[in-house]
Amino acid sequence: MSDGAPHDLLEWMRQLQMDMAMHYGQIRKRSHEDPGTAGDQGESDWAKLLAEWLPPTLQVVTKGRIIGPDNTVSRQVDVLVLKDVYPRGMLNRKLYLSSGVAAAFECKTTLRSQHIAEAVMVGKDIKELCGSRKGNPYDELHTPIIYGLLAHSHNWTRDISRSDNTVTTKLLEADRHYVTHPRECLDLLCVADMGMWASWKSTFVPPSRFATLAGYGDHGAVASEYVAFSRRHNREGGPFTPIGSLIAYLSRRLAWEIPSLRQLADYYYQVSLTGGGTVHRRTWASSIYSDPVRDRVERGQMVPAGLGVWDEWSSQFY
Repeated sequence: MSDGAPHDLLEWMRQLQMDMAMHYGQIRKRSHEDPGTAGDQGESDWAKLLAEWLPPTLQVVTKGRIIGPDNTVSRQVDVLVLKDVYPRGMLNRKLYLSSGVAAAFECKTTLRSQHIAEAVMVGKDIKELCGSRKGNPYDELHTPIIYGLLAHSHNWTRDISRSDNTVTTKLLEADRHYVTHPRECLDLLCVADMGMWASWKSTFVPPSRFATLAGYGDHGAVASEYVAFSRRHNREGGPFTPIGSLIAYLSRRLAWEIPSLRQLADYYYQVSLTGGGTVHRRTWASSIYSDPVRDRVERGQMVPAGLGVWDEWSSQFY
């Protein structure tokens, strides 16, 4: 039985947090001498963390471009997570087939405002390589490749409430400026010493007070949501680490495409590895769905969301 102490997993995440902070201090001390090497070290830190905490069947590589079925090639990204089916003969070519990429990340040692807008733009381009999927709400609101921005630290005030508000503001601004469909949202943004921002998707079906307030009447509405997880949201909620929140959320997103991960992803949520957060919502008309999906949505034929619900017709994906 539990003795009321924090779960051991939360303590392990705290150790990872301290290790990342130590590495950041070392990188900063030498960055003015060799910025390129400092950046490479930052990417290596994140690649090592992902390789150690994602399933061993997923290959983690650094520095590569993604090529789509139409031969379109992305900009270089810093860290890529490859599916277990990825051909060995292609592992060292630095041009990765989009259908074999599970996730991709831009890495920054010190996050600045312009990095957020750049990440949203690059993420949109990479998601376009995959094309759109149809047939159910999950497929139509997501692309197979998860894209995110990872940073050791940031260049804003150490007042946690002000600095994480800055990230939220910049992320929402970039989203409204560049994102034209919910599937194009930046999937996650993690600043190791501040917080983690995750993209959720929700569908509000008739009769829905929210849909009515949003101006979509009895036809339902879709929301793309950025949930901000940070220390200031967890003052009463026990231990919290942005890295723990990252691992829990990334595992859950990967599990939608890799079902063998689902039990572990549920476990992370059961021990509250994500922590608590604040939702920032953008609404869309249900017309963003294809006709067959919209018809079911507008008739209220969705599955109630909840932990352990892995249904492509769920009313919420988180």
